Amino acid sequence: MNDFPARAVVDLGAVRGNVRALAAHAPTAQVMAVVKADAYGHGLVPSALAALEGGATWLGAAQVGEALALRRAGVTGARVLAWLYAPGAPLREAVEADVDVSVAARWALDDVVTAARAAGRTARVHLKVDTGLGRNGLSIGQLPDVLAAALAAEAEGVVRVVGLWSHLAFADAPEHPAVRQQAEVFAAAVRAVEAAGARLEVRHLANSAATLTSPALHWDLVRPGIAVYGLSPVPHLGGSDRFGLVPAMTLEAQLATVKPVPAGSGVSYGHEYVVPQDTVLGVVPVGYADGVPRHASGTAERWGGPVQVGGRRLGVAGRVCMDQVVLDLGPDAREVAGDRVVLWGDGRDGGPTAQDWAEVAGTISYEIVTRLGARVPRTYVDSERDGTSTASLAATRGGAW
Repeated sequence: MNDFPARAVVDLGAVRGNVRALAAHAPTAQVMAVVKADAYGHGLVPSALAALEGGATWLGAAQVGEALALRRAGVTGARVLAWLYAPGAPLREAVEADVDVSVAARWALDDVVTAARAAGRTARVHLKVDTGLGRNGLSIGQLPDVLAAALAAEAEGVVRVVGLWSHLAFADAPEHPAVRQQAEVFAAAVRAVEAAGARLEVRHLANSAATLTSPALHWDLVRPGIAVYGLSPVPHLGGSDRFGLVPAMTLEAQLATVKPVPAGSGVSYGHEYVVPQDTVLGVVPVGYADGVPRHASGTAERWGGPVQVGGRRLGVAGRVCMDQVVLDLGPDAREVAGDRVVLWGDGRDGGPTAQDWAEVAGTISYEIVTRLGARVPRTYVDSERDGTSTASLAATRGGAW
């Protein structure tokens, strides 16, 4: 009996292999696998462990709570960096758990110092500089004051400034002049921080896109996120295959209702899709509550989000609802309730990918996988260790689970 008629199957072997591929793209740098947002929807702890097995030596958790969850789960074989928090965050617990903490404002440094004193342990700090993204981070004008305070705290043994980092605004457009401008600002910040006496262990700037396309930006550490999970951060320059990546997640569901309807029947709310002939409709019991984007609804003019069923590629017909979408299976459909439907996967058998959904919905693949709802269970397979992949599961299962 199935508790839920859909699931996300995550291939940990793919995650492991993707990290190896990323390390090959950045052979002079360490790899920080970014596992924020529940590992981009793939599952925090399983994905983190697979990434470490693939060669990552750092994990990026963004939120302090995510970093603490890793430590509580026994993930101790890597440094973990948390970089996004507000006043009142559990920084003492982070210091006690040996989590590196980013500082992007003077109040944040003060809070880290207070937390370190309470913990009785030296806090490992990375200073975040805003080199042009206009988001989180110290402005270049703020850096000297915060650096001086951090080095004073370091002299007391309260903190240790171990890293300097920034984030790119146009990494997915490697020839954009802003990339060079930010790189120059970052290099100047590195020189200033080191001249002031900071003994940096790591300087890091490159995200997934820069890891794959801009070797000059690799510094000591690269921070791939979406690429760890096999999706290209630069689809206009090349898909996953070009960079040696394999999408790790397959979202699959079972058909529920399958029924014939006459020509002219409206489908889903607003009847934005009307069947042009006698046909068979199939209901897939997942919807926007599960992360299926409503912007990928289908109309009379275009198919919606792509799916694969019975070896055929179809599109959502009509509006995506909270809990279901509808497919026009065609007049000769042979599908029955319980048959397998793939919404997105690795695409190697011609099926749809998260990037395909992103293009239909007018967004990016990052959003497609990270918005996957909590009620969709995650199932883990390992194509490297036990030979099991999502494709082999489907074949042996006969379309049901």
